Amino acid sequence: MSRALIVDFGGVLTTNVFESFRAFCEAEGLDPDAVKRLFRERGEGLDLLRQLERGELTVDEFSERFGPLLGVERTDGLVERLFAGIVADEAMVDAVRRVKASGRPTGLISNSWGGTSYDRVANPGELFDVMVVSGEVGLNKPEPEIYHLAAERLGVAPEECVFVDDLRENCEGAEAVGMTAILHRGADRTLPELERLLGVDLR
Repeated sequence: MSRALIVDFGGVLTTNVFESFRAFCEAEGLDPDAVKRLFRERGEGLDLLRQLERGELTVDEFSERFGPLLGVERTDGLVERLFAGIVADEAMVDAVRRVKASGRPTGLISNSWGGTSYDRVANPGELFDVMVVSGEVGLNKPEPEIYHLAAERLGVAPEECVFVDDLRENCEGAEAVGMTAILHRGADRTLPELERLLGVDLR
């Protein structure tokens, strides 16, 4: 049975990030999938995101360069506007709290968008023993080093960790270092799997 839980932030402890992006695009009069497509095409848009995640660009620098790719003229507050539609997924937040209360190590690995406010869902100290934030460590998922770093800081082997993320490539990155990964598609599917793997009642 696994000992430790590591989760992603946006799209796992919050509602769906891509739905927020879609709402932003509709409000701006863009194709609803315009943001998603820029990241899926693995071109300049994704390169800019990776630089932002690693702390190589500030939020303002990213916004000034990403806005024109997207066709958005007003780039001030762009990241905040992109994420305006997300709120906490209370079932998932409560599940992490329960895992921590059970005495199992809990951690966060987040590909941050600059000044991501993690306290928008809960006090991070109540949820996590360790937070590995991409912009602070100069790494991002799915690089193997970021998963190893989180496990090391938690004091467990990667093989003892369950990792939850809403992006398939990030789950594959975790599995590549020996973690058990759950591709998050809603609390109703993720929680039973976590209960099975961790042996903790989460509902």
